[in-house]
Amino acid sequence: MIQGTGSDVGKSLIVAGLARAFTERGLKVRPFKPQNMSNNAAVTADGGEIGRAQALQARAARVAPSVHMNPVLLKPQSEVGSQVVVQGRMFATVKARDYQAWKPRLMSAVLDSFSQLADEADLVLVEGAGSASEINLRAGDIANMGFARATDTPVVLVGDIDRGGVIASLVGTKAVIDPADAAMVAGFLVNRFRGDPSLFADGMRLIAERTGWPALGLVPHFPDAARLPAEDVLGLAGSDPRGPGSVTVAVPVLPRIANFDDLDPLRAEPNVSVVLVRPGTPIPAEAALVLLPGSKTTIDDLEAFRREGWDVDLRAHVRRGGRVLGLCGGYQMLGKSLADPHGIEGAPRTVEGLGLLAVDTVMSPEKRLAAVTGTSLPDGVPFSGYEMHIGATAGPDAARPLLRLADGRPDGAVSADGRVAGTYVHGLFADDAQRAAWLARLGTASAGAGYEAGVEAALDGLARHIAAHVDCDRLLALAR
Repeated sequence: MIQGTGSDVGKSLIVAGLARAFTERGLKVRPFKPQNMSNNAAVTADGGEIGRAQALQARAARVAPSVHMNPVLLKPQSEVGSQVVVQGRMFATVKARDYQAWKPRLMSAVLDSFSQLADEADLVLVEGAGSASEINLRAGDIANMGFARATDTPVVLVGDIDRGGVIASLVGTKAVIDPADAAMVAGFLVNRFRGDPSLFADGMRLIAERTGWPALGLVPHFPDAARLPAEDVLGLAGSDPRGPGSVTVAVPVLPRIANFDDLDPLRAEPNVSVVLVRPGTPIPAEAALVLLPGSKTTIDDLEAFRREGWDVDLRAHVRRGGRVLGLCGGYQMLGKSLADPHGIEGAPRTVEGLGLLAVDTVMSPEKRLAAVTGTSLPDGVPFSGYEMHIGATAGPDAARPLLRLADGRPDGAVSADGRVAGTYVHGLFADDAQRAAWLARLGTASAGAGYEAGVEAALDGLARHIAAHVDCDRLLALAR
């Protein structure tokens, strides 16, 4: 089990690199994360949803993602509450304080999924959540030491030297956790090192002496990590400056932005500058396309959009002849109205949309989770992607669908002038043909590099990187 001294220390990527490295050795590897908190989710082959990081790790292990790889997924809907997805399906919506009492009830699902993966694998690589030292949350824990103790799974603790204080974070973890939990730790890794490794040799020795845990590796910074989907919004960096002639795609960063890996293929294009528009910042006037991303709480994020004054910026963008694309929740925001009669996102209500598409959306409890293929209209360019949404959208502009799915269903809507469009399909830009078609509409060309091939190359490089700097033989010897 790979646990961390904190969030965003690189646990997900280390598991992905180990998964590919051990798979290349001929082992049947399965990734597993008992509990994840992320609005960046993926559709699984068995018709559910899991954290995007576990889908990437499954890809690294060259297997289809399964709901059992992330049996408990928390999707934040507010500062104090989340939707709880259990084994791929929506289970409940709870407040953070109430969730602490739920955790023991969820352990049975966690152990069931773990058992199913263990039965089919030579090696299960388990990823912890957040920090191993959150002793205030230790009672009933299912994400870190609670799981490790329940399954007798040895732990490797990861610290991030790039953020500073790595010696204190590792030694401090040993100081605050229960001695029985500390006994589960079989070694430590220091991640994201930059510079001459010999300069930290004393640091590695001091950590080992103060903790009693053996050093299993000093992992240098891996530059190609940026080519892999990030697990959560912490992985979203700023703008991507490009050279002269590039087109700007502006993306308002909503409080509950979801499935933002939709942006990754555009960010990899040398002729595209993706500008993440943060709160307090206007939508840039030079944008060729404003892309409204997915959202976990569409109505609340629409209200936040208006509070920032981005609705005014967006109308000015359209008046200047700019293009707008809404993905999933962003598509719903572009319509005339959004109705939530069942109170799925809070109190039942109906709100006015941005009015740039002549469509209306009604939220419903049923959630559609499916991989889809088809063609875009009217150019007939093929695409592949996935649906992950609640609600149905209809209206005059839906008579001009953006996409035609392989089963014949229309999807999305296009305005009468063709400049504003929306769709429920995620992953559209990961399809090389679709991305090239969209860039042509914006007046530039795709570099022609295959996005999916680039992800595979990055995973291969990550595996080599991990194998070169982590004692993988010793990890295998520690596993039981």
